[in-house]
Amino acid sequence: MFDAAAPSFSLAAKVVVQFGGTGLLGRALVTALGAAGATLVVASRNRASLDALAATERAAGRSVQVEEVDIGSEDSLRALRERLVAQHGRIDGIVFNAVSRPMKSYDDDLAAWRSSMETNATGFFATVRVFGDAMAAKKSGSIVNISSQMGTIGMNPWLYEGTGAKIPPDYFFHKGGMTNLTRYLASHYGSSNVRVNVVSPGGIYNPEKPQADAFLARYAPMTMLGRMAEAREIGGAVVFLLSDASTYITGANLPVDGGYTAK
Repeated sequence: MFDAAAPSFSLAAKVVVQFGGTGLLGRALVTALGAAGATLVVASRNRASLDALAATERAAGRSVQVEEVDIGSEDSLRALRERLVAQHGRIDGIVFNAVSRPMKSYDDDLAAWRSSMETNATGFFATVRVFGDAMAAKKSGSIVNISSQMGTIGMNPWLYEGTGAKIPPDYFFHKGGMTNLTRYLASHYGSSNVRVNVVSPGGIYNPEKPQADAFLARYAPMTMLGRMAEAREIGGAVVFLLSDASTYITGANLPVDGGYTAK
């Protein structure tokens, strides 16, 4: 809901639901949205991970509501939507950051591809439709989908030489589809004053499981900033697109990739 008196970049008084919040990037987004003042709900299938996230946030002096949901089930999604609307009165924004990566190589059995589709394609669309329709009914809202630079570019095998890494195809397929479906959704919901945008992060350095030295040495000069991203650097773009600072932006793909895709 737009408040002309509120700071443009603030998420204060906004109810935001983040799908996928327990991984490296998800946790960083939780911190960013909380710092911006959002009333934040993090939804995921894994109750144990959700409880651990809530405990970490409480220990840091922040508060986050956690909710278990199966994004592959419309009934589960609708039940979550109704609980949150009953509790908070409305939903102002969602962040779709959920991802499943069951494929490990190009030669995997098709069952892994189908499993990937369940979350990254079907679950994505079901989530946005269930919650987008609720925002459309209120004539206000913002949807931010977390894609990847891999949804814009092809696979570069040179980056992975000597690392033993096998790069499966499903991630490229889903992130490219997410980016273009975001444009469709922006058109579909535009007349209801619901904005839909996508953020496409570049490679994120993982201090918990560091990437191979050979990969890091090759990746850095591919960017204009000469390094991988830190997870915390993605949140600002997401906060911006959820906030009233971006009320005339929809259907956009915002790369946060250190200039990788601009070179």
